[in-house]
This record gives sequence, structure tokens and C-alpha cells, in this order.
Amino acid sequence: MPNRETNSMYIVKFIAFALCVCLAIVSPTVFAATGGELDITLSIASIACIVIFILAYVLVILEEQIHLAKSKPVLVAAGIIWILIAWQYASMGLSDQSTDAFRHALLEFAELMLFLLVAMTYINALEERRLFDGLREWMVQKGFSYKQLFWLSGILAFFISPIADNLTTALLLCAVVMKVADGDRKFIAMSCVNIVVAANAGGAFSPFGDITTLMVWQANVVEFTEFFALFFPSLASYLVPAVIMSLFIEDKKPSNEGQDVELKRGALRILSLFLLTIATAVTLKTAFGLPPVLGMMLGLGYLQFFGYFLRQTLPGSLARKKALAERAGDLDKLDRLGSVVPFDVFSRVSRAEWDTLLFFYGVVMCVGGLGFIGYLSIMSDLLYNDWNATGANITLGVVSAVIDNIPVMFAVLTMMPEMSHGQWLLITLTAGIGGSLLSIGSAAGVALMGQARGYYTFMSHLKWTPVIALGYAVGVILHLYLNDSLFH
Repeated sequence: MPNRETNSMYIVKFIAFALCVCLAIVSPTVFAATGGELDITLSIASIACIVIFILAYVLVILEEQIHLAKSKPVLVAAGIIWILIAWQYASMGLSDQSTDAFRHALLEFAELMLFLLVAMTYINALEERRLFDGLREWMVQKGFSYKQLFWLSGILAFFISPIADNLTTALLLCAVVMKVADGDRKFIAMSCVNIVVAANAGGAFSPFGDITTLMVWQANVVEFTEFFALFFPSLASYLVPAVIMSLFIEDKKPSNEGQDVELKRGALRILSLFLLTIATAVTLKTAFGLPPVLGMMLGLGYLQFFGYFLRQTLPGSLARKKALAERAGDLDKLDRLGSVVPFDVFSRVSRAEWDTLLFFYGVVMCVGGLGFIGYLSIMSDLLYNDWNATGANITLGVVSAVIDNIPVMFAVLTMMPEMSHGQWLLITLTAGIGGSLLSIGSAAGVALMGQARGYYTFMSHLKWTPVIALGYAVGVILHLYLNDSLFH
């Protein structure tokens, strides 16, 4: 049975989400222009679309409790929502409009999905080649103290997440901490909080650091180099809570001993190809305006050719390694190497987070459908006209800690309010670091609650929410001050 803490988490998350939707429905601007040609915001079928989306999202929130993959309810909801939209437009003889709108939303998703698929494939390939195992064992063998490990894991999370994404980075460093701390509940919990905050902050100043930043970059509202204006605000949002939390870390050393890890053949070359792939995507986008997905798919070709090279040269490489092992008198070395396993790029593709990708499809298509009906126009008027852009963007950052930053960011991009570059960077920053306020606010936090089950919980994170909120406020203020020229 779920405990009281888990039930509270679900209740808080659902109530906040329901309130946001209700605000949009009862807004005085309910007769605002719709996304399509028809004003169908008050039709029974359209209201049913909102109800279906809410019900689907409730099932997503209850994923851990009912053991239902989060992609399933949103996939069904997306299909039903677009069927209801198509039925209403077909009854008016406007089927082409709803069809074109669906294809437009699908194209947006396809670009993002293929981009993420290539990134996930590279990360899985590096994991299979034991690069992350090597990093973990290096940290173990160095004999760092708890305070040193706390700072090292946080700093690594901040600087790795802009390249490897915040989710992968958090999982990697959580594994390191759990191995080194060996059952120290307090330290593991605090380190997990620190890693989540650092990974989310690091992911906020790079198009590759989070799905939301990737969405902003692909939408052409912020250029690649402009994300770096968020570096110091992101750094501040991590350092403020980290400094305060570090005061409560005991100054002692773990007793664990590490073991030797031999990287599999080609590990460092695959890392180089990954960096080359990112450079290709950025160059093609900057020089020719081509979608970043083209550069990423080209990079997948790099990996496929390198995989072919590894397979073809495996027998010769194996013979050389055997000779070296025999000459050195270390016959056990081959067992540690693991390099006799041929590399297969398609097995790495199959290990991608398909549930996450399909969940992303469902969210994009659901929000796209609600936007086409006109509900996002209502919410845009409420947030960006009745309020102001700065207040709206800061508020949405807090909301993303309760709902999820993906639907929040996609909703903003679908609304496409008239905002300065400074405001677009502000919503990018707040959606990224706002997810750190609660453990359920980001994919990194949710993943670590599963990986460090029993150590890192909703309540253990909530204990540090005040200092994380202080970091959130400092990061926002620093952005408003340092990048003031971008707001005009």
C-alpha cells in the first residue's frame, strides 16, 4: 500500500494541475480567438477533451502507484482528443483544417523525437562501453570525503548535464553516490537533492540539457549561443542551496574500496563522435538554418560506420589484446576488458527510453489539440495580457515543479506570446530550475526516487525546498539584472 507521503504527493500535484486548467476555462477571455477557424471552446466535445486530458494526466501522476507506464494514458488521450476535434470540423465541412493542424503538431514532435533518439543512442553506447563505470570507479578509488564527494557530484552534474541531459546525468551520479556512501541514508538523500538541483540547473543553459531547452531552440525563439546568457543565473541557482546544504554534511570518509574497470574498445572514440555530432547539429543550424535533427541523424550515421569498423576489426584487436595479456602475465585482464563483445548500434537504439519518447508524443499531441481548439489562447491572454510576462514566466516556473516542465513549455511555445529575448530566456530558466523545487518536478527527481528508493523521497527533498527556492529566486534576479538589455 502507498504511504501517506506518496498520497500527499499525488494529491498536491493533481490539485495544482486541475486549478491551472480551471483558471483557463473560467477566464473572462473565454470567447478569445481559437487556434482554428471555428470557435468551439464551449462545445461539449471540446470540454470533454479537457476532461480526457486531466484524467490521462491523473494516471500519469499515479504511475508508480498503479504500475501503468506513463505513455499509455496520454497516447489514448491524444487519439481521442484529435478524433473529437476532427469530428467537429468535419461536421462543418472543414476537415482539411484539422488534418493540417494534426500534421503540423506531428512534424514538431517528429523532429524532437529523432533528435532525442540519437542522443539516447549515444548515451546508451557510452554506457555499454563502460565509460560511466570507469568514472564511477575513479571517484571511488580516490577516497574522497563526504563533503568532497558532495561537491564533486554536484559540480559534475552541473557540467555534464548540458551535454548528456539532466536525467542521464542524475542517474549516473546517483549510482556513484550510492556505491560510495554504502547505506548512509542521510548523506545519500542530501546528495540526491544536490544532484537533482545541479543537473536541472546545468541543463537550463544548454539546448541539449533538457527537453524544454531543446524545444525552445528548435522553435527558433532562442539561438544556440544565446542560451549561455543563462550560465551565471543557472550556476547561482545551484550554488546557493549547495553551499547551505554542505554545512550539514559530516566531514568523514566512506570505507568503500573500488575495483579496476577497463573501458571497452572504442569508448573514447564514441565520446568524440558524440561531441562531433553535437557540433554538426549546431553548425548546420547556425550556418544554414537547417533543423538540428538533420545534424543529429548525420551523427547517427557516424556511429553506425564506427560500429561497422569495430566489428570488422574485432578479431585483430582481440588477438593483440591476448598477446599483450600473456606478455604481461595478466591472464585475467581479458575478463575485465569485455572488449570481445562486438558493438551493435541497433541494440543501443532499442535501449532508448521508448516510454519517455511515447509519453512526449502524447503530451505534445494533447497540448497541440487543446491549443488548436483555443484553450491555449485563453491561457495566453490570462497570463501574458491580464498579468505581465515576467510574473507569468516566474509563476509558470513554480507550476512546472508540480505539473511537469514539458507540457508547460510546450503550452507556452504553442501560445507563442509576444515576448522579448530576455523573457524567452526567463521562461527557459524558470522551467528548468523550477522543477527542482519538488522531487516530482523533473524527470531527474522522479528517476532518482526510483533508483534511490528508501533513501531519496518526496519528504527528504521537501525538507530542502526553502533553500532551493532561495536559489530559484537568486537565479531569476541575477538573470533580470545581468541580461537587462535583452528585455528591451
